[in-house]
Amino acid sequence: MTNALVLDGKATALQIRKEIEQDTTAWKQGGGPTPTLAAVLVGDDPASQVYVRNKERACVSVGLASQLFRKPHATTTEELLDLLNTLNCDAEIHGILVQLPLPAHIDTQAVLDAVHPLKDVDAFAPENVGLLVQGRPRFLPCTPHGVLQILARYQLPVAGKHVVVVGRSDIVGKPLANMLLQKDVGLGPDFANATVTICHSRTANMAEIVRSADVVVAAVGQPELITTEMVSPGAIVIDVGINRVDSRLVGDVDYPGLSAIARAITPVPGGIGPLTIAMLLSNTLKACRLQNDAVKALATRD
Repeated sequence: MTNALVLDGKATALQIRKEIEQDTTAWKQGGGPTPTLAAVLVGDDPASQVYVRNKERACVSVGLASQLFRKPHATTTEELLDLLNTLNCDAEIHGILVQLPLPAHIDTQAVLDAVHPLKDVDAFAPENVGLLVQGRPRFLPCTPHGVLQILARYQLPVAGKHVVVVGRSDIVGKPLANMLLQKDVGLGPDFANATVTICHSRTANMAEIVRSADVVVAAVGQPELITTEMVSPGAIVIDVGINRVDSRLVGDVDYPGLSAIARAITPVPGGIGPLTIAMLLSNTLKACRLQNDAVKALATRD
């Protein structure tokens, strides 16, 4: 079999960001407020600082505004909840991003639960998770949405296919499985309606299950866990993982081996990562529109 089609996440994200920029310009020219993302960064983790800086730059590039709220490592859960309450009540803030991971002494779940559902652009709040499971999402989680976007834009339908998701995190594995199972998540029925299996650390016969997949999504955070022997020739391979091994960045799959047998594959870096940020921008614009509509509805009722 010839080498796999490489799914270029950078180019796809750039296309999506241009669309968001056009939509944002039209929104503001129509009298809408500037969509604004508040990023909350606790501590001095170097990787988190880079991620937040990239998100700030991305906002500016499409016409959104961003505000960064830095808190020291010693910040308590209560202090962080107070900040989130302030941001929830600020009408000029439309999206709230809490950069993870938080320091170990902070109750991460309590913090994520405290973000107002209409400003929850990561789609981590229980209300938004529930809406997603019911098939009527308010926001689509950024990384899973990026996975579906790259499949859709490369015209790689999943309807009727067997998709194996390796990893059951609340950030990627579980929401992606829910999205794939839906009849439509806004990209058309060809890019949903899949048959989905989730594999995790307690799965027996994982290699056999993965080998049965038409589409494999690796999102487990273990370097090169998915090997050539585990994947059927002609499968589509989506690598969500990013791991540092010595001086290299690698994904959760054996990219050199799988790129020789797969139908299509995402690289690391340059695959799903750029799309995660693009979908965050999309959610921020959507959050601004939803909140603006809510304010108008209240004014009409009064």
